[in-house]
Amino acid sequence: MTNHVLLNNVDHKDLRIITTRSADLGDDVMFAPTFPGEFRSVQAHYPIVFRKMADGQFQPLALFGFQEKQNLFLGPRGWDATYVPLMIERLPFLIGRSDQQLMVHVDLDSPRVSRTTGEPVFLTHGGSSEFLERMNSVLLAIHEGFEGTPPFVAQLLEYQLLESFVLDIELANGSQNRLTGFYTLNEERLTGLSGFALERLSKAGHLQAAYMAIASLANFRALIERQNRLHAGTH
Repeated sequence: MTNHVLLNNVDHKDLRIITTRSADLGDDVMFAPTFPGEFRSVQAHYPIVFRKMADGQFQPLALFGFQEKQNLFLGPRGWDATYVPLMIERLPFLIGRSDQQLMVHVDLDSPRVSRTTGEPVFLTHGGSSEFLERMNSVLLAIHEGFEGTPPFVAQLLEYQLLESFVLDIELANGSQNRLTGFYTLNEERLTGLSGFALERLSKAGHLQAAYMAIASLANFRALIERQNRLHAGTH
């Protein structure tokens, strides 16, 4: 369940947010939405794939595991990567609208919300804490980033660069696994585009993001190795 309310320094003056990473706090997720402006940071650790939403739109994702509620980056010491995608970092905050203005909301039912431990949201006299200022910048980056996703995806579709893929995985213990239901960029088709098409992608700021998404697929090897270590009982 969720309980999204408008954040304010009266009702939430003593609100604190637990920032450690664990399954108990809701980090046991297979993926998180991302956006082209974040691809450079995301591709350093995670495969970037796309999924087709119910409305037919495509959403880029940072992939953490191979099945529902599996996050192979969660370990005994928390999140095992130097970059945590913004859609994970922002929790339990989100952006809502009030009189057409963007406002910060908080999910009071989140296990991250506390009154006794964690990062304070407000200062003693009601001002925003450094932590809240950081969350404000994260939420703004997400909002602006998601606005840039539809035109990026539209060009990928225009040039037929997205294709469904199936990943067959054989683990060290001999077990067979299959990842399906996602899409990736076709590198051969991208490099075979005309100069005019590549220039269009570049001028729109989409060409670099496309190559970042392609480069990120090399992380599948590391993700499979994490799965092997999990089966072997090590981290």
